[in-house]
Amino acid sequence: MEENIIPFQVSKGMVIVGSFVDEEHEDSYFWIRRFDSEEHRKELYAAVYDSDHWKNEIAPPIGELLKRDAAVITRIVPTSRSVLH
Repeated sequence: MEENIIPFQVSKGMVIVGSFVDEEHEDSYFWIRRFDSEEHRKELYAAVYDSDHWKNEIAPPIGELLKRDAAVITRIVPTSRSVLH
C-alpha cells in the first residue's frame, strides 16, 4: 500500500487523507481517500483501475495479499463540522 498502491493512485490525482494500521492487529489496514464529487471519483477510478499499469503490475499480486472475504469498503460522507472534506 505505502510503497506501490498509494503512490500510484496519488500520481493519478487521488487524495489520500490518511492510512492506518490497527495497533493490536497489524494485518488490519485502513485508508481514507477524498473526492471532490461523485463525478470526480468516477474519473479517478477510471484513471487508476482502467490503466494498464494497474491491470498488469499492481492488481495481480493484490489477490495473493488481500483477504477479500474480510475486506470492508465503506463510502462515507463528512458531517458539516468535520475537518475532513
